[in-house]
Formats: sequence, C-alpha cells, structure tokens
Amino acid sequence: MNKCTLISATFLLFVFGLSCKGQNKTNFPQDISNQPLIYNPAKSLPNLLEYDPYFSETKSVTTSHGPGSITRNIIQDRNGNFWLATWEGIIRYDGKNFTNVTNKEGLRRFRVFSAIEDTKGNLWFGTIGAGVYRYDGKSFTNFTTNDGLVNDRIGCILEDKSGKIWFGTAGGVSCYDGKSFRNFTTTDGLANNDVNSIIEDKTGAFWFGTRGEASKYDGKIFTKILNNEGAFFKNVRSLIIDKKDNIWLGGSDGLWRFDGNTFVNLKTNFSGYIFEDRKGNIWTSAEGDNTRIWLLSKYEEKSLNEGSISSQIWKENGMLFGILEDNEGGIWFGTLNGVCRYHENNINFFKSTIPKE
Repeated sequence: MNKCTLISATFLLFVFGLSCKGQNKTNFPQDISNQPLIYNPAKSLPNLLEYDPYFSETKSVTTSHGPGSITRNIIQDRNGNFWLATWEGIIRYDGKNFTNVTNKEGLRRFRVFSAIEDTKGNLWFGTIGAGVYRYDGKSFTNFTTNDGLVNDRIGCILEDKSGKIWFGTAGGVSCYDGKSFRNFTTTDGLANNDVNSIIEDKTGAFWFGTRGEASKYDGKIFTKILNNEGAFFKNVRSLIIDKKDNIWLGGSDGLWRFDGNTFVNLKTNFSGYIFEDRKGNIWTSAEGDNTRIWLLSKYEEKSLNEGSISSQIWKENGMLFGILEDNEGGIWFGTLNGVCRYHENNINFFKSTIPKE
C-alpha cells in the first residue's frame, strides 16, 4: 500500500468513526485539518512549516479528469472558470481540462479549504498551514502570520459590504482592509478561536460559526447566539444569508433558519454545507440516518413555509462538502474523492479512467 492510499484509508476510517450517531452531542464530528503538522526528514524540506502530511501529492499539471482527493469548496469566476479547493491544492477547470495550479505555479504544497472571488476580480484561497493566497489574474501573493494574519490555517473567507476580506482561521478571525490585518480572538469576545464560517447580515453585524459556540459581532461587542429555547448553537460548520435575509445555520445541532425573530429547526442530523440557488431553493449536505451515508438534499423555495420538506438528490458513502450552482444551473458538490456535477437528473463524476499517480 503506497503512502497516498494509506493516508486516504486512514482518513476514511477517521471520518466514519467520528460520524457515528451513537456519540454524545458534545463529541463533535472532527476532521484531520486540526492535526499537527509532522516533520518527515525524508522529505528534505527546510522546516516544519513547509510540510503538510495530508497533502495529496500528484505529478500532473493538466488532465482531462478531476481531482481524486477531498474537494472542500468550488467557485466559478466571472470568466466562467471553475476553481476547486482540494487536498491536491488549487485546481482550475476551464470546461475541458483540469489544471493543478499549485503544481503549475510552484505554490506551497498544502491542502486548500476555501475560495472566493472578490468584487475586484481577485481570487482568494485559504490553505491549512500556508496561510492565504490572492490571485490577481497574473500572479499569486501569499499572506501568512508574518504579514499579520492571526493563524495560517484558513477555514473560510468572506468579503464584506465595504470590500474588506475576512478570514476564519484555527486561531481566530482576521480582517484585511487591503493594507493590514485586524485580528479577533477569544480575548476580544469571540466564542471560540476555531472558525468554520462567517457571514454579514443585513444590519452589518457578523456571525461566526465555530467549533465551539456561534457568536455575533456588531462592530463593538461579541455576543453568543441562542436559539428559541436559550441554548447555544455549537459546532456550526456553515452559515448563509438567503435572498429574503433569512439566516441559515448548519452543524452539530442540525439545520436551522432564522427569520430575524424566530429560529426554526428543519433537520436534526448533522448538517455541513448550505447553499441557495438562483431560484431560492436551499441545498444542503448532511448526515443520513446511517451516519456513514451523507445526503445532498434540496428544499424547494415554495415549500420552505409549507412544512419545508426536502428531496434527496444524491447519497454518498462519506462526507459531502462545498456546493455551487454554475452558470447553466448545474449543481456542483465536493466529495472525499473529488468533485461532482448534478444537472437534469444526471451526475458527472469527472473521474479518471486510469489509476491515480
């Protein structure tokens, strides 16, 4: 068994073991992005910070098939290109070929978890251990703790209404104004330093989903978010604000919707990613009743106030990650083994027909 196969098999056992419904509510599903980096002298690398033991090494630059490793996030830029945040690095898809940009550009070989395009057309990529990369269409710039970032493990990225870029990290939150970083941690009132998701609501307040309790920042103080029964939201993995200004939360407490006054629970199973398509339908990735099986589900916009019944679109033996609607109405989602596109009841897996390198 080669190293890549061993790491993949170990991860699957890890994920499945932690996803079991028999666990207590306080034992949140974890992923190995929080594991410490381990130095391997055989790599002949200069220091600890240049080695990610979970990076999925590939030799190829351009292929006709998609990645074969974990794909955490997908975006489509204004030119129609797709960018994938994967364990193989940054991968671009032009509709025909997949290009491993990390290999092509000689970027640091770390897993990529998050990606956004800002209003200026810059692309931002958050890594686990190498900070964040900004791509201006010509070159990549790497920002790390040496530049003021609070932590080099980036779980999520948001551009706010004023154009500032927010980074949720494993050590707090950083806000970049184009010149410098302003950092927030538990010492400032943030509920937990390990941040999974950030949104800005219609009032300009920021909501933070963390591996601990969710919190809200109004520009002056942080407060913890409570549901209708006065309980905290814990281990919130995903936050979105929809076209009607409802706020959606997904995590260990299931799937919730907040209309500004009342929280409504739509699903009790662990919920990961949440996405609203152009028609106002809500898509989610969540555990099924068998916690080894994850479901891609859709809540029709018209049913959200009529019982909110979801339809199951796809089920997968393992976690499902980021969700995206492309320009043609296709729904993309990440898996443990790459990326898929759902359109008109068909699934394209973008799989290789030859063994992975």
